[in-house]
Amino acid sequence: MSQVSAIALFSGGLDSILACRVIMAQGIRVIALKFVTPFFDDHLLDREDAYQEEVRRKYGIEVRLVDLSEGYVQLVANPAHGYGKHFNPCIDCKIYMLGRARTMLPEYKASFLISGEVLGQRPMSQRMDTLRVIERESGCAGILLRPLCARRLPETDPERTGLVRRELLHAMSGRGRKEQIRLAAEFGIGEYPSPAGGCMLTDPNLGERIARYYQDRALMQAEGPRAADIRLLLVGRQFRLPGGHWFVLGRNEAENERIAVLAEPGDWLLTMRDRPGPTGLLRRGLADSPVDSGEERKLMELAGGLVARYGRKTGGRPLPAEVRIERNGEPCGLTAAPLPDDVFREWQL
Repeated sequence: MSQVSAIALFSGGLDSILACRVIMAQGIRVIALKFVTPFFDDHLLDREDAYQEEVRRKYGIEVRLVDLSEGYVQLVANPAHGYGKHFNPCIDCKIYMLGRARTMLPEYKASFLISGEVLGQRPMSQRMDTLRVIERESGCAGILLRPLCARRLPETDPERTGLVRRELLHAMSGRGRKEQIRLAAEFGIGEYPSPAGGCMLTDPNLGERIARYYQDRALMQAEGPRAADIRLLLVGRQFRLPGGHWFVLGRNEAENERIAVLAEPGDWLLTMRDRPGPTGLLRRGLADSPVDSGEERKLMELAGGLVARYGRKTGGRPLPAEVRIERNGEPCGLTAAPLPDDVFREWQL
């Protein structure tokens, strides 16, 4: 008889780790899906093999990364169940992930889904009524098992058919973590992440920045929200220049490198020639303007002035700088005077 398999939604937190191990302890193969978007865990896409090995070594869990970026940024624009305290569409997020996981059951020859939710742990997405809504709207009613609180919930198909022994599942509830910590010790798990959330949509400052992006149709252009724009939005200092132009400045070497990687055709990339300073990126530039137009020259001076303002100071003050501007693959330059703070303060996002 072939081994029974299940797919798990895997956040990487203690609850999802334990949910996997509880089901694995019953001899069931668990494939853990780690969903990533620009709002959470996007960096793991650059180190997938190392991450898989780390999870396998620490917890004995088989994990796969699944990039939800493009569809997810559209979901955030208008979630059917609204937002949480900040800009976090937690209910719609879980529905979306479960729906995607359900479509992957045949790929892994899996019979059901599991998640690490605990009844009553989160006020928005883990109430009894909300759990039912999530199951129904994701198309997962009956096949979604929550091992940590299963005995407080109705039986699922894998329990009724004998694939999973209900008496070996748990009845956790509430926001405390004593039972999880005790169970982790039983499994020999001594190292696990803190319960702090890793989703940028729940961060009060980043959440506000992201909300402004979604509300600003000029930033999004005609095609609507894009994953590439979200990645740029989450790095560096952000400015809305006169005329509605979106400009980003790196705050350190790592951000400068990240901004250069995120540049797309049509963007302007600005760097300092004569001393260390930030890399600047003007998203979507002025692709249709003449090279020597007055509008373009003014925009170069403003963007270059911000680069000079945040460049290394001499004698405690910013000085004019030689700024190189790469526009549509064609480099040019100008001597830019640093902008006074009171000029651009209202441009900051």
